[in-house]
Amino acid sequence: MPKQLKILIVQTAFIGDVVLTLPLVQLLSKTFPHFSIDIIVIPRSAEVLRNHPDVNNIIIYDKYGIDKGVKGFLRLLKFIKSEHYDIAFIPHRSLRSALLAYLGNVGRRIGFHKSAGKILFTDIVKYEKGIHEIDRNLSLLKPVSIVKVIKEPPRLYPASADVGFINKILFEEEILDTSKLIGVAPGSVWNTKRWTKEGYIQLIKKLVARNYIVCLIGGKDDVLLCKEIVSTIGRGRVFSTAGKLSLLQSAELIKRCNVLVSNDSAPIHIATAVETSVVAIFGPTVPAFGFAPFGNFDAIIETLGLKCRPCGIHGGEKCPIGTFECMLKITHELVYDKVMEVYYKSMEMKSREMQR
Repeated sequence: MPKQLKILIVQTAFIGDVVLTLPLVQLLSKTFPHFSIDIIVIPRSAEVLRNHPDVNNIIIYDKYGIDKGVKGFLRLLKFIKSEHYDIAFIPHRSLRSALLAYLGNVGRRIGFHKSAGKILFTDIVKYEKGIHEIDRNLSLLKPVSIVKVIKEPPRLYPASADVGFINKILFEEEILDTSKLIGVAPGSVWNTKRWTKEGYIQLIKKLVARNYIVCLIGGKDDVLLCKEIVSTIGRGRVFSTAGKLSLLQSAELIKRCNVLVSNDSAPIHIATAVETSVVAIFGPTVPAFGFAPFGNFDAIIETLGLKCRPCGIHGGEKCPIGTFECMLKITHELVYDKVMEVYYKSMEMKSREMQR
């Protein structure tokens, strides 16, 4: 029987980044089922890993909270040393992430050449531009002779309690048939990544007028925005779950939707992980960064031909040149048409699967 190697993955970035690291975990587990895989993440990202069959331990590093500073770093370092990891994969490109593996005495440390701590790696992999982040992360497996041969999307695993909770919400909203259910995630951590509130309102009005049911999805920071959208349109065929759901409950709700409309943010990647088609709206950022939706029927809406795009890897609080053209030029009619296109493709695929 082969030795059970202990693998550490360091990914202390945002929720979407953790979801996009899951294919690396999944392919590792498929290729070497005897590997034990632990992942270091920040608290807000931890839940997306729960119940995942390929994750052995979730290690919480609250680098912005109780673990902030040297004491927290040393506490985590002590734990890493005690676990005697054989290999560390480090998709996160900070010096701190590289130091954790190096000072934690991990024998083999694999990361990107763009990492601030690349000098601390035993194996350095080129950070390829112009490819999807999933494929970029999977390239870290090359030093251990694993090469992707088929598409490997991320997978999330809501628990039965999450399923029951969403069943309860849909029952309370009197939604017995989800065939007309469309999800909308209008928020983002970065202000300029948000399509306009007015655009979302006009889009939802058009969907509701054609008998679609719209559920608004978001975190605590999106509660006010979603409340304003619902109050403008009026309760009925639109309702908000912003701030009411955990990440895996949100994933389960997105799974019930036939399409998700979202800005360039984490819900795109959550939808990919539960096989829901996406219409993604890109403003200051561009799909070429590698964070586009990954599904077969997904669609991207963006304003092409602007010299100011992209204006940053994340976006910002306000448009640097004050025009916000990248978002203002996107009309609700354009988004609606794309939603309908993706919706019918999604429904056709589901119909074929039911006939098998």
